[in-house]
Amino acid sequence: MTRMKRSMAGMISLAMVFMLLSACSSSNGSGDSSDKGGASSSEVSSSPGAVNDVIREPYEIVLAAPSALAEPKDLALVQKEINKITQAKINATVKIMVVPFSNWQQQMNLMLSSGEKLDLMVTIGAPAYAAQALKGQLTPLDDLIGKYGKGIQSALEPAYLNAPRVKGKVYGIPSIRNFATNTGFMMRKDLVDKYKIDIAAIKTLADVEKVLKTIKDNEPDLAPIVPAVGGDYGMLLGYNNRDSLGDDYGVLMDYNSLKVTNYYETPEYAELLKTLRRWYKSGYILKDAATNQITGNQLVKAGKAFGYITNMKPGYDAQQSITAGTAMVSVEIKPPVSTTTDVTSIMWAIPQNSKNPERAMMLLNMLYSDKDLVNLFDWGIEGKHYQKVADNVIDFAAGVDTKNIGYAPNWDFMMGNQFLSYVFNGNAPDIWKTTAQFNTNSTKSKALGFNFNPEAVKTEYTSLENIKKQYLNGLNTGTLDPDKTLPEFIAKLKSAGIDKVIAEKQKQLDEWAKINHIQ
Repeated sequence: MTRMKRSMAGMISLAMVFMLLSACSSSNGSGDSSDKGGASSSEVSSSPGAVNDVIREPYEIVLAAPSALAEPKDLALVQKEINKITQAKINATVKIMVVPFSNWQQQMNLMLSSGEKLDLMVTIGAPAYAAQALKGQLTPLDDLIGKYGKGIQSALEPAYLNAPRVKGKVYGIPSIRNFATNTGFMMRKDLVDKYKIDIAAIKTLADVEKVLKTIKDNEPDLAPIVPAVGGDYGMLLGYNNRDSLGDDYGVLMDYNSLKVTNYYETPEYAELLKTLRRWYKSGYILKDAATNQITGNQLVKAGKAFGYITNMKPGYDAQQSITAGTAMVSVEIKPPVSTTTDVTSIMWAIPQNSKNPERAMMLLNMLYSDKDLVNLFDWGIEGKHYQKVADNVIDFAAGVDTKNIGYAPNWDFMMGNQFLSYVFNGNAPDIWKTTAQFNTNSTKSKALGFNFNPEAVKTEYTSLENIKKQYLNGLNTGTLDPDKTLPEFIAKLKSAGIDKVIAEKQKQLDEWAKINHIQ
């Protein structure tokens, strides 16, 4: 129910997740994957006898997923309907743990380290996923996918299925959604119309600046531009001018290159900071942007902002219009790009704590291939929580709205194959086909599939994180003068060992490219 969505970006400033997070939906690159995704969930293996042996005894699968909202009051009712399907097909019941995004990483780390039973969990952000895999907290999935993941293999293009490899093994399976993001400027439509702003003419940050001046001159009570989310990325969350390789400590400035560069020393970064500083001094940027923790769409909703730069995807204007409480319109200023970070930002993993990883994989396979199960997870019970208004389009059930609905977890982008999900009324009926095309037509980073292992430089890595927290908020909002502060920031990064981290990343990237025959 896109109508009930909150901005993922605000909750996941966990390293852009939902920057990439933020923009969420995808495909196997063959157009509308909903045609492919309808494979029977019973197709978990080419050897039914082996499956029957595994499912002979009943099993309860503990599944943990994050949500921005409170646990739905009808969760038990929906879970009961889910279990009718899973008991019939894999002789298992499902216990769903709903964990707030704000507490997600802490609670998962606690469960993973304590050995508490946990069979399926969402991983958020490439760095966190890689760290969990390297600590031995996640189960290698290659053999399990081969035996029980036929639906997953049918739904996911090999490039995306292989993107999460860490030291040669797959530990996570990306949810099918947008595997690429573009950069756009999101604006209040009423003011765009009022001042006759030609959005077709907005193609660069210089063009954006002209719009900001118009708003500043005519709407003195509004901040012309605000951060999309609070945090280190400031005004630049979603500005695709590099492959961050997960953390920005060594990036690719050319998507078709494997040369790792210190992003903070590049002319491109310096120029961006000069632009932001000019905007800040001109009064275009929210005055307390460096400390702000309120998402851009909520600032718009509160009547304090005109717009924000953000990652986008097909249908994002409609989604942001709901969360902002007013019609929003956007313009693309950077085309879509697909990187490892985009693909692996939201995945499913089987923890080492699982007592039955085979059954966990069978359920996961169903989330990529069983349309009925996917829509139970996403929307709840037909007739009670939603009703169909067209073949694949739904709306609230009679007498139900955002205030009284008993099941609205806002996680359709997360629950396996989003392309099997119904489309909520108000979105384009062909949104999944459009998203699939968006993925297919995006620029693919040459390093798609590379995951950096910081173990060899963990001391330097920790120091770099501390320095970043000290400087980036101020720099990336224009609050600090880059002529003075950027050289100081770079010097501290070098003292902390960023060159060593970059050298290690280049070494690992070269080794990965050699193994994967990428030149």
